[in-house]
Amino acid sequence: MRLSLGCILALALSVLPALAAAGTGANNSSADAKSTAASETKTSPETTAKSEASAEPAKSGLDLEVEELREQLQAQSELIRQQQERVQALEEQLKVSTTTLREGLSSSPAAKPANAAAGLAPAAAVSATAASATVAAAPPAAPPAAPQSTNAPPESPLQLRVGTAYITPVGFVDFTGVWRNHTGGSGIGTNFAGIPYGPVFQNNLSEFRFSMQNSRIGFRVDALVKGAHVIGYMESDFLGNNPGNVAVSSNSNTLRSRLYWVDVRKSAWEVLGGQTWSLITPGRTAISPLPGDLFYSQDIDVNYQAGLVWGRIPELRLVYHASPKAALAVALDAPEQYVGGSAGLGSSSNPPITLPAAFASNAAYSLSATSSEFNNGATTLNVPNVAPDVIVKLAFDPASRFHFEVGGLERQFKLWNPASTTKLSATGAGGFINLGVGLFKGFRLLTNNFYSEGGGRYIFGQVPDFVVRTDGSPSPIHAGSTVSGFEFTHGNASFYGYYGAIYVLQDVITDTTGKLVGYGWVGAGASSSQNRTIQEGTLGFNQTLWKDARYGALNLMGQYSYLTRSPWSVASGAPRDALLNMVFLNLRYTLPGGAPNLER
Repeated sequence: MRLSLGCILALALSVLPALAAAGTGANNSSADAKSTAASETKTSPETTAKSEASAEPAKSGLDLEVEELREQLQAQSELIRQQQERVQALEEQLKVSTTTLREGLSSSPAAKPANAAAGLAPAAAVSATAASATVAAAPPAAPPAAPQSTNAPPESPLQLRVGTAYITPVGFVDFTGVWRNHTGGSGIGTNFAGIPYGPVFQNNLSEFRFSMQNSRIGFRVDALVKGAHVIGYMESDFLGNNPGNVAVSSNSNTLRSRLYWVDVRKSAWEVLGGQTWSLITPGRTAISPLPGDLFYSQDIDVNYQAGLVWGRIPELRLVYHASPKAALAVALDAPEQYVGGSAGLGSSSNPPITLPAAFASNAAYSLSATSSEFNNGATTLNVPNVAPDVIVKLAFDPASRFHFEVGGLERQFKLWNPASTTKLSATGAGGFINLGVGLFKGFRLLTNNFYSEGGGRYIFGQVPDFVVRTDGSPSPIHAGSTVSGFEFTHGNASFYGYYGAIYVLQDVITDTTGKLVGYGWVGAGASSSQNRTIQEGTLGFNQTLWKDARYGALNLMGQYSYLTRSPWSVASGAPRDALLNMVFLNLRYTLPGGAPNLER
């Protein structure tokens, strides 16, 4: 284009002198003829005007054409300059857009090409526009559009959006190995109340086991509904009730429900309903149902730590967040009056409590039947509970490294005596104080303490809720527990140590026959499952081998525990304590994902 314009300009300049000379002679002759004719005719107004105009220097037609050509050349030069600037700006914008696209596509699969989002034409259209500018003038080029921001946090590759709700898969894949120097007979979860001792094969043989049962699968749903943050949470594992031959040829482990709840929070108020971690479970921060905000130890053992107070049961919860540093909650938990038979606490041949003689053969008070007035470990959902358990908790977080909570428990028990046809009731109560303090970066001390009469169900069922008096009424058992220790995180590794303990007081009654019954009595025929203390010391680590926000994390975990059990009474010549050493190793792959940003 520049070459063509140069040729035209050179040609025009070369013919200008000749055209100017020819034009001068012709104009002079014409002027003489016109002046003669003018002298012979009458002067008119038009002629007068022309005469006045001719007084000024006249421009020839060729001069006008040359001047017009020069103006066109100047206009074209200006257009060329503008187009060059626009093309240069577009090239710079395309470079920036390409870089932005590469970064955006790596973090957000929904990112659009930067040039399309900014309204830019493709390269072919740019060339066509530049070419057409030599014919018609174009408006000044618009300033380049700013590149799209890539500062937003990358979404999980597994996160789905349905309407205004976000669905995020949660869970991990576990491969667990456990070795015990005595056979616990309970898989990868330890029955603290029933570790073996004495002249039995379980106490004289060790055990080793691989398992994937602790693997988790679930999802959470987040949405904003009329200004309220709604969370739906589901989580399952494979620790359900298994058939007797599950480990022979194909480990068809049973899927089990862990958590199924919905939580709605608006401003300072929060309501939760469903199967959740009970409000009585110690927290790490504030009052929250999310697993990451709770303390249930970092143990690999799926039954956690002896002495831990917890439950995963149906609950209705109301929370008032007075401020980011204080919250008050009250919950109604699904009740279950319990006398033993779970987590190693007794059996039909070694009962956890001793009944008075008048009720020893009464089906309503049976310690082994599948239909009874209390849960004996075999009654499933047949227990006639009276009312929900009431739990209250007050939590304070004055600083990021300090968490304190205090609360209480109230329970109701009721039995019916078939002999007297009377209803007999009792009230259970308890309290807890939990504290977590960060002494310095990465290092945290914690202590969780619980004491109750009739709250044994919440100490992982290691203590019966009550014994039965001679009139058939319930008598709540007094018991306390603690889990205290430290947690330390440094780089990609974390270390922890806990001491857990349970202490159960005696509740001994003299039967009408003169025999001692209840819990914790000493003498011939006493049950060795009526424990006085259960203690466990644990050390462990969790090493992150690899982690990426888009693809998940791989961790290697280890745990060593030393467990003791001391009954109130043992057989003559039997050891006073049962001892157990345990080693756990676990390889875990955690799915990527996290809570979505609903404000985007």
